[in-house]
Amino acid sequence: MKPTVHDIAARAGVSLATVDRVLNRRVGVRAATRDRVEAAIGALGYSRDVAAANLAKGRIYPLTFILPTNDNSFMRDLKTQVEQAAVRSATERTRIGIVEVPAFDVPALCDALDAVLADRPFGVAFVAIDAPEISERADRLAEAGIAMVTLVSDLSGSARDHYAGIDNIAAGRTAASLLGRFLNGRSGSIAVLSGSMLVRDHRERLEGFEAVLAGEFRHLRVLPVLEGRDDPIVAETVLAGAFAANRDIVGVYSLGAGNRGLVRALKARAGAKVAVIAHELTDTTRAALGEGVIDAVLNQDAGHEVRSAIRVLKAKADGLAVIAAQERIRLDIFLRDNLPEAGTMGE
Repeated sequence: MKPTVHDIAARAGVSLATVDRVLNRRVGVRAATRDRVEAAIGALGYSRDVAAANLAKGRIYPLTFILPTNDNSFMRDLKTQVEQAAVRSATERTRIGIVEVPAFDVPALCDALDAVLADRPFGVAFVAIDAPEISERADRLAEAGIAMVTLVSDLSGSARDHYAGIDNIAAGRTAASLLGRFLNGRSGSIAVLSGSMLVRDHRERLEGFEAVLAGEFRHLRVLPVLEGRDDPIVAETVLAGAFAANRDIVGVYSLGAGNRGLVRALKARAGAKVAVIAHELTDTTRAALGEGVIDAVLNQDAGHEVRSAIRVLKAKADGLAVIAAQERIRLDIFLRDNLPEAGTMGE
């Protein structure tokens, strides 16, 4: 039989109330008594089910999600997933607040994180901008005991507790391998469309992409990165300009969003078809795959990322270990031949 708090009390010669104070790290217990209770816990091999204890107490976990606002289908899906989690709050014992900030806006994200520090929720999840000012705020939150999860894009050198997102270097390497094979020996230039190189996920995708092309497909030349700000109009404009200036473009890697603009620029381009790899399975990229405008889409599950963030933040609040395998976000590769039905992708 598993040892109980009654066994601890009997072995240590104290009351159940004293055992409860020691287990919950409350004041009012003499050092010698605390040592005796902790020795009994160790001798009996007692392991407390913190989650069950909190359930019995009706503990509520206040959590904050900070999300970027822009014309980005994936980020809108991410927000929808958080909103759905907020609807489930009653059964999951959470109280979820959503704060929106302009995309790629360092001062706005700093202000949002400062507000979190003032509000003191149990935890915060946010799409990071990889800037020193953001890392500084993360360190302050860690010092205050507020658990942190970075969503989609990570934060270098920070005290965050967990990153809920795909391996972006591997994603970039995968994109390069697919693109090189689709081109089947054709030489020429590759256009890379990013949202902003301020975010770590886009930089890491580019790093992986360039490494594979340099090592395995040296006949392909990567052009200077185009920043579309995840805005369809900007993306269309900069990509159309690249097509006009570089007649030898044979491939495009869209490592960010703004893919409605990407598709419009591709359809307007005259000449031989280019091979195209994009990120995130949305209505736009799904349709473009079906039409043969895009050749492959690399996808991450926004719902899994939100559920993972909530699990991790609750575990950190309880001082419990995180199950790494459960929180690993997979990278899916979709061609028009293996498209899942809309709404069927799960964790």
